[in-house]
Amino acid sequence: MKKGYWVVVYRSISDESAVKAYGQLAVPALESFGGRFLTRSTSQIQTREAGLQLRAVLVEFDSYEIALAAYESKAYQKALQALGSGAERDFRIVEGA
Repeated sequence: MKKGYWVVVYRSISDESAVKAYGQLAVPALESFGGRFLTRSTSQIQTREAGLQLRAVLVEFDSYEIALAAYESKAYQKALQALGSGAERDFRIVEGA
């Protein structure tokens, strides 16, 4: 079975407190689905091409289906509500190779 990944790159952050509140809810929500944070980088980011020097997050799940289910979960949706319009993100759920 192929793994699933969340690839999230922040484009802008307008409310750091909303991002913090989101993180406090999102981390346990994703971990409950077996999500493993491979990076939650806010430093040591080397950008290329049109990249932005902002937070990047990579989360690995045991399958693509689990990655999708984690996004749709009630707990993660609550985290998204906490984030609100506090950040603009490029968010993708992808299937591993």
